[in-house]
Amino acid sequence: MPETAAPIQSAIEKKLTDGFQADHLRVENESHMHSVPPNSETHFKVTLVSGDFEGKNRVKRHQAIYGVLGAELQAGVHALALHLYTPEEWQTRNGVAPSSPQCMGGSKHDKH
Repeated sequence: MPETAAPIQSAIEKKLTDGFQADHLRVENESHMHSVPPNSETHFKVTLVSGDFEGKNRVKRHQAIYGVLGAELQAGVHALALHLYTPEEWQTRNGVAPSSPQCMGGSKHDKH
């Protein structure tokens, strides 16, 4: 049986597919790299390539994503690593998004 995405990841993928003319979309659940319970859906890496980003700076691109994913951000998605490119920018990068850094650990519940 093929592996299916978890509910929040699926919702993010659908909203981004509906909200943008995507040439490339990859949503990765990176929660396992952070200090959260197993099977969490709190940290995501989004790589989105779209002509919709033409003429928009980084801030405007991020605002567009936050506008589409507002409900998810309000409901427990803690972090989005956003890698947003125009098709030309993506081609210049040879179709490769940066790797996410390892979590430095820690939690608001840890004693300092």
